[in-house]
Amino acid sequence: MVPAALVAVVALVAFLMFGGNSDYTVTATFQNAGQLVKGNYVEIAGRPIGKVKSVELGHNAQARVKLSVGSGFDPLHEGTTAVIRASSLSGIANRYIELHPGPNSAPKIDDGGQIGADRTQAPVDIDQLFNTFDPKTRKGLQDIVQGGATQYRGKAEKAGEALHYFNPALSTSARVTRELVLDRTAFQRFVTQTAETVSALDARRDDLAALVGNANTTAKAIGDENVALGRALGLLPDTLRRANTTFVNLRATLDDLDVLVNASKPATKDLAPLFRDLRGLVNESIPTIHDLRLLIRRPGANNDLIELTSKMPKLARIGKQTFPHDIAALQQSLPVISYIRPYSPDLTGWITKFGQVTNPYDANGHYARIQPIFNQFQYSETPAGPQLLPLPRALAGRNGLNARNSLRCPGAAMQPPPDGSAPWPNDAPGCDPTNTPPGP
Repeated sequence: MVPAALVAVVALVAFLMFGGNSDYTVTATFQNAGQLVKGNYVEIAGRPIGKVKSVELGHNAQARVKLSVGSGFDPLHEGTTAVIRASSLSGIANRYIELHPGPNSAPKIDDGGQIGADRTQAPVDIDQLFNTFDPKTRKGLQDIVQGGATQYRGKAEKAGEALHYFNPALSTSARVTRELVLDRTAFQRFVTQTAETVSALDARRDDLAALVGNANTTAKAIGDENVALGRALGLLPDTLRRANTTFVNLRATLDDLDVLVNASKPATKDLAPLFRDLRGLVNESIPTIHDLRLLIRRPGANNDLIELTSKMPKLARIGKQTFPHDIAALQQSLPVISYIRPYSPDLTGWITKFGQVTNPYDANGHYARIQPIFNQFQYSETPAGPQLLPLPRALAGRNGLNARNSLRCPGAAMQPPPDGSAPWPNDAPGCDPTNTPPGP
C-alpha cells in the first residue's frame, strides 16, 4: 500500500505543477534562442508551469519558441512578457523562460497565439559582449585576465584572506552609496563632474598610459628592492623617534636663527647687484664647464677622467711593484744630481754656444776659417783601465788655454746673481769665487 500511495502523491504533484495534460500553447518570438532547447522549463515567479515544446527559426531570422502552459495559468492575457534566463552561471542548456502574465482585464491570448518580439527579451551571453569589443580591447582584456592569473599564482591562500575582508568593504560601500543617493542634487552634480573628469582623462589618455607605464616600472623597481625596502621600514620607527627630538631642538634653533636673519638683512641688500655681476661670470663659465664635462665624461673609449679613474687600481698594482725600485734609483742619483747641479750654467752655455765654434762668419760678417782646439785631457793607461786625465796646469797653459779657468768655482760661468746664490766655492775647494765673467 505504501508504494501505491507514493505513486499517487507524485502524480498529484505533477498534476498540480504542470496542469495535467493541458494542450494550451503559445509561440514567443525572440531575437535569438539564447541556448534554449526542447524540454526547458517555463516558470512564473519561480514555479514551473510548462515546458518548451520546440525551437524553430522564423522567416525573419528570429527564434520562434513554442511553449506549453498549464497549472491554471492558461490562458495567458495580452501584455504577457517572456524572458530567457539562466538557472546558473555555468552550464549547457541551463536556460528557462520566465513569464510575466498580463493583467486579467486584458484580452486573452488564444491557444496557439503569439507573444511578439517586442514582449520578449533574450539573454546577453558573454560571447556577445566580447564580440562588441574591437581586437585591441579584447587583447587588453585578455592581458588583464592573464595578468591576474599570474598575480595570484601561488597566492590563493592570501587571496582568500583578502576576500574575507572584502565583504565588510562592500557593505560599507553600500551604506556610502545609500547616503549619496539621499542627496540627489549633490549626487547628480557628482556624477556630472565625474563625467567631465573622465572626459578630461580620455583627452589625455596617451599621457595617462605613459603614467601607468612609468608607475609600473617604478613599482617593479620597488619590488626588486623589497629586501632593502623592508629593512628601511624596520629602521623607520627609530629614525622617526630620533627625528622628533631633532625637530623639537630645531624649533629653538629657528628662534635663534631669526636673530641672524634680522642681522643679515642690511648685508643682503648688496646681494642683488652681486648676482647681476655674477651672471656674466656664469655665462662665461659655460664653455669651461662644458669642457670640464667632456673631460669627465666623453663618448668613446679611453678618453675621459672616469675611465682613467677606473684604471687607477690597475696602475696602483703596477706602481706598487715599480715604485720601490724608482725610489731607490732616485736616492742613488741624488749625489750625482747634487754634483752636476752647480755646473748647470756651464752645461747650458756649452750647449747653446757650441754651434758658434764652427761658424765661418764673425759678428761683423767677415769670413774666417778659425777653429780653436782646447785639449784639457790626455789619454792614459792606468791600473783601473784607460782613462782621460786632466793635463797638468803648465801643459794646459801652453796649449793656449787660460790656466785660471781651472780655478773657477761651480756656477762661475755666468755673472753672479743679485741674491748671491752662485758661485758655490764649497763644492770645489781651492777655487776662486771672484773669477766670474764681467758685467752686472
